[in-house]
Amino acid sequence: MFVDEGTAVTSDAQPHEVRDVVGIGFGPSNLALAIAVHEHNRRHPEQRVDALFLEKQPAFGWHRGMLIDDATMQVSFLKDLVTMRDPASDFSFLCYLRDRDRLAEFINHKTMFPLRTEFHDYFEWAAARVDDQVRYGAEVVSVRPVEVDGEVTHFDVIAKDAEGLISTVRARNVVVATGLRPKLPADAVASDRVWHNIELMHRVGALAKTEPHRVLVVGSGQSGAETVAELHSALPKTQVCAVFARYGYAPADDSPFANRIFDPRAVDHFHSASAEVKQMLLDYHRNTNYSVVDMDLIEELYRREYREKVTGRKRLDIRIASRVTYTRETDEAVYATVEFLPTGETEVLECDAVVYATGFRQGDLFDLLGRAAAVCERDEAGLPIVGRDYRVSTAANVTAGVYLQGAEHSHGLTATLLSTTAVRVGEILDSIVNGSPEVTPVQQVAVPERVAVS
Repeated sequence: MFVDEGTAVTSDAQPHEVRDVVGIGFGPSNLALAIAVHEHNRRHPEQRVDALFLEKQPAFGWHRGMLIDDATMQVSFLKDLVTMRDPASDFSFLCYLRDRDRLAEFINHKTMFPLRTEFHDYFEWAAARVDDQVRYGAEVVSVRPVEVDGEVTHFDVIAKDAEGLISTVRARNVVVATGLRPKLPADAVASDRVWHNIELMHRVGALAKTEPHRVLVVGSGQSGAETVAELHSALPKTQVCAVFARYGYAPADDSPFANRIFDPRAVDHFHSASAEVKQMLLDYHRNTNYSVVDMDLIEELYRREYREKVTGRKRLDIRIASRVTYTRETDEAVYATVEFLPTGETEVLECDAVVYATGFRQGDLFDLLGRAAAVCERDEAGLPIVGRDYRVSTAANVTAGVYLQGAEHSHGLTATLLSTTAVRVGEILDSIVNGSPEVTPVQQVAVPERVAVS
């Protein structure tokens, strides 16, 4: 139990807002949930769900720094925000195309994989239709449990705006979907010359104006290969050096059988499996998503490298079986020590910029929740225990809900991907509205009178 009755006090200032659902973050996952709520309320006005989503960005944006002009999605357009949950929804990608007057042209294109910029525009189109549920420029700084007669019935979600003003929204259920965070090596220090590839499109224009001699890209996955290709095209006088430990970029396994790991039923299998089987499945199928590259991009980079060997003007410098062991930044450049792993031979490269395409990490749920983390249960590894309905397991005296979108350790590879987003949010909303053996329905929760304090 988080607190006993002796530590619960009457709240002097009750929040003006009490919502059934408060979503923390408004990327694709919580956008899909907002759409599900919108459609539920339209169909069931007698069972209306009052939802509010808090997003620290000033407007909707999804990895804008990676919106390379010709980069395509790695997931079928049918795995949009709604289709896997409701193929008849008017929030589908096909309805977006009809609204943009491009449906026939897209069909003629004969592709399942739209441009990433186009899919981002689809997200913006959908977000604009549910913007009555969103408060932009609101960064959640803490979450506090609210106790009534020994029972935690609500959470107070505290957010600050761009001016630092604090506001509080009281929630019967909190849904956390804050997405992934850029990951840099432990010894990397971000600066104007050293940055993560998520900033690529924000940086490349200014970088081009400096007419750099050499740019170094670290990483062997899709983002690394895309970054190399974009810099090689955008900086025609610059040597682009790619460093990774393999002998070449590894192709992604997008074969039909392997893709079954992304089916909604696979989530059932994964969640019910033992820890050993979970790890086995993650290891077996990492090459569907992690540190792998689309085959057409691999072939394009190989064509460029070979063409430059033929012409004798080598700008694309791919350092295979290598790693960066040390970097030192001065006012003039970044000096990167690159080791060729088979021989141990090293070389120091003078670079105008070092770009790390080293992936992402999941944000820490407990850091975000603050005081509310104390009512959440953890497994032996210190990770949240998450039910099949994405509800975090909590202390026995907690009837308010905490839901987590992004729990790969409990729900598998799709937890952080678009593949089952539409289905996932439908399951979360069903749990909130109708309850489950572990869940108290929204309609049965009383308005709180006291706030738990630590």
